[in-house]
Amino acid sequence: MEIIKFIASVIAILLFIYLGVYSLYLFVFSVLGKLIPIKQPATATKLSKFIVYICAYKEDEIILNSAAAALTIDYPQDKFTVCVIADSMKPETIAKLRQMPLQVVEVVFETSTKSKALNKAIENTAAGYDAAVVFDIDNIAAPDYLYQINNYLQAGHRVVQGHRVAKNSNTQVAILDAVSEEVNNHIFRKSQQLFKFSAAIIGSGMALEYNLFVNVMSRIDAVGGFDKEMGLLLTRDKVHVAYAEKAYIYDEKVSNPAVFEKQRKRWLSAQFNLLKKYGATAPAQFFRGNFDYVNEIYQMAILPRVLMLGLMPLMLLVSFFTPGIGPHWHLWLGATVACYLGIIVAIPTSFYNGKLLEAMLKLPLIFFTMFLLLFKLKGANKKFIHTPHDHAPTEPVNEQALLLNNGNKTNN
Repeated sequence: MEIIKFIASVIAILLFIYLGVYSLYLFVFSVLGKLIPIKQPATATKLSKFIVYICAYKEDEIILNSAAAALTIDYPQDKFTVCVIADSMKPETIAKLRQMPLQVVEVVFETSTKSKALNKAIENTAAGYDAAVVFDIDNIAAPDYLYQINNYLQAGHRVVQGHRVAKNSNTQVAILDAVSEEVNNHIFRKSQQLFKFSAAIIGSGMALEYNLFVNVMSRIDAVGGFDKEMGLLLTRDKVHVAYAEKAYIYDEKVSNPAVFEKQRKRWLSAQFNLLKKYGATAPAQFFRGNFDYVNEIYQMAILPRVLMLGLMPLMLLVSFFTPGIGPHWHLWLGATVACYLGIIVAIPTSFYNGKLLEAMLKLPLIFFTMFLLLFKLKGANKKFIHTPHDHAPTEPVNEQALLLNNGNKTNN
């Protein structure tokens, strides 16, 4: 009996260390990110020349709107080129794209991945560009997006992640997905800058110095999670990733629970596979003083926050009814409060309304969906998992995106 109690205590202590450190991490980065202002770069006098890659896999109905929107970005036309990477698209779609003032690179792969598509586009890109920008098929950039990115590049940053926000809030799942995006933006992008850590790269809305982009893409072979692998490679090379909070890129959020599950399965699989591939290199990088890379590895090792929202109160309850096994319930209470406060503080005030309260009723279902996905990841990273989008014309950006944009403009 004592042996069982000892083993249970060890497991509880290890769980507390893992979940408690994560809760403290969320709390510290979230709160400090609200309290400490982050310096913005000066308005640049020199303009970079951009190549804007739009990765388009099928989804013929969406790409024409997205491509047309990209061409209207408020930036000198001789200073940027839009390149659509058309993967497995219909001939009539290709024909319409070729009528636009942009470059079209047609690709068809036995197994499609974003890294393959981008590398093929690189092969077809003429010389002379200063930086590469990557958009997803559904992305719509704010008019001043390239100007905002240019300010960072001209200030000496080699990699810049833009501020991706939701352009739709048509379902409860979409609202929760939009909230999750903003929590990520605050904790894992904006607040990382306070500690001189790199912002987490997302799969779209980022810009890289062109030669650096070519170099890092040549080393990426991930089926899923090419952005996560890019972040690891960059920080391992001690290349800092900046976060341009005012460079808005509007992104369609997942509206359908089944699509949400498919998308998260892809993300989780990529995360754990990259952790397995790169995790063992963290100690050596730590002793070399590359804490940015170690931080990136740590972010690969943590659970999705929705699981934390369920696990923390569960462990608190277990500790309360099993005194003498593992950490006292007071410690679990402190960790739970830190976790919840960290997430709550990170949510922009514009989201706090009746719609969010209704959407939160979906959280238990999403928790169990994510929990079960942990046991369904085998083989998920060996094939491309496509996340379908709503086949509808581009809708206006939602009220939260507008409030976020306007709120930041008042601080200029």
